[in-house]
Amino acid sequence: MRRRRFIQCAGLAVASGINGLPPSGFAQQRTHRKELNADLIVIGGGIGGCAAALAAVRNGRRVILTEETDWIGGQLTQQAVPPDEHPWIEIFGATRSYREFRSQIRDYYYRNYPLTPQAGSRRALNPGNGSVSKLCHEPRVALAVLEQLLAPSVSGHQLIVLRRHKAVSADTHSDSVKAVTVRSLDSGDNLTLSGQFFIDATEMGDLLPLTRTEYVTGFESQRQTQEPHAPPEAQPQNLQSFTCCFAIDYLAGENHTIDKPEEYDFWKNYSPQLRPGWPGRLLSWESSHPITLQPRTMMIDPLHEDDPGKGGFWKYRRIVDRRNFIEGTYKSDICLVNWPQNDYWLGNLIDVPHEEARKHLRRAKQLSLSLLYWMQTEAPRPDGGAGWPGLRLRRDIVGTEDGLAKHPYIRESRRIKAEFTVLEQHVGTDARIQLTGKSRDEVTAEAFPDSVGIGSYRIDLHPSSGGDNYIDVSSLPFQIPLGALIPERVENLLAGCKNLGVTHITNGCYRLHPVEWNIGESVGLLAAFALKQRRSPSQIRNQKPLLSDFQRFAQDQGVETAWPK
Repeated sequence: MRRRRFIQCAGLAVASGINGLPPSGFAQQRTHRKELNADLIVIGGGIGGCAAALAAVRNGRRVILTEETDWIGGQLTQQAVPPDEHPWIEIFGATRSYREFRSQIRDYYYRNYPLTPQAGSRRALNPGNGSVSKLCHEPRVALAVLEQLLAPSVSGHQLIVLRRHKAVSADTHSDSVKAVTVRSLDSGDNLTLSGQFFIDATEMGDLLPLTRTEYVTGFESQRQTQEPHAPPEAQPQNLQSFTCCFAIDYLAGENHTIDKPEEYDFWKNYSPQLRPGWPGRLLSWESSHPITLQPRTMMIDPLHEDDPGKGGFWKYRRIVDRRNFIEGTYKSDICLVNWPQNDYWLGNLIDVPHEEARKHLRRAKQLSLSLLYWMQTEAPRPDGGAGWPGLRLRRDIVGTEDGLAKHPYIRESRRIKAEFTVLEQHVGTDARIQLTGKSRDEVTAEAFPDSVGIGSYRIDLHPSSGGDNYIDVSSLPFQIPLGALIPERVENLLAGCKNLGVTHITNGCYRLHPVEWNIGESVGLLAAFALKQRRSPSQIRNQKPLLSDFQRFAQDQGVETAWPK
């Protein structure tokens, strides 16, 4: 007969059973430090972390999910970036659960927002009608939908979500992770989380150094990878820029000019020293075209946002098109500012001293506020005037006091040294043509026998801390190999987002929203499958019968592993 005992902690009664695992799946010990135990510990509540948790609980596993901010959702919410997706996303090219998530975004608008009859009858509603995506929406809507998706498992005590908790240390033994300790950013208390599998779904791969998992950062050398766009020597501190995003609307005739930022004079006069050269000052309407690197002029015009050549950045990441809603609902469109002018590349947040990272984050925020102040006061207008004082910082949209997103938009993470690393030769269009000798019409990306997902996006690298300008080249619809999600040594840690086995270059096409969801969902399924089979992820990948069984297991749950021909 199983003995049970109940332990009270933080107002929650948790049942504990034999072997430290209670019937509910969680255990908490009353020692000098608090502890929780589950089947799967997911550190990082971004897109990949949420997808991993949903996949695992769907398969009967108990999960603890932690998140550093008070919003889950990563790029979609705390970073405020609407989804970057491929052209076929409405039909195929993503997991079933990701498409259901997108449908629920639209359903949320249909149910809760006063849409016009025309917008309400539109099957493929794009709330913001932004040019960057078929589904530009407010971050709070993505947050609400993710909370809805997780709610049944939270209420059923199959899932615990620990917001505002950051990983601070880890216990390891041999090639396994035994526990991760997280610290509450509110109380300062530590909580130790133990489990059988761990997923690093943090934005910067924070779990990798804590668990002593081998990883790489920045640019690999051409000697290491033979990639056409790699430099001769490795550049581990050469990382893509990050961005502190913000939302604005425009109220004509009103003055919403913010106080002059402390570093405004610096940023107003700053001219990027990038290779190849930037055309002028950063705070201007002229920047490098990402593909050609030729000078490109692109501005805003809130009064004529849909006139060809005038709307420019105003329409680019617009998350609310007021014309989709009954008159009076919104006084203005709302735009998300994630533009070339507020990419920050003067330093990194990864593998630098804490105070240095804080300095760069503060300066990145100053850059974004300086961009806003410049637009309000000095930016050239199409009508020959200067400044748009009616631009209003929408603090409510991102849920912060300073009006900047809760977390910087991170494009490049630490990356595991994986059982398999995706190179430019596997997915880059020109590299594949050179490698295979096929024509542009015939060439396809490398077919991976251990595929556990698919994605498609250009290799899109923003200016970097090492002084490189954009690297933006064509890539082919690709697969996600299972080997890229498994570290080469550590047995029970999995990559849950853009920290997978890619290079600096191929990170540029594997880092976007639907691919990160697919990565997270696949490793959540892998953990559940490994627990059931009592095998390690590496064994599942490297034993063909087990690999085939796992791929069918994932496919049955809506994971597409190959592109349609």
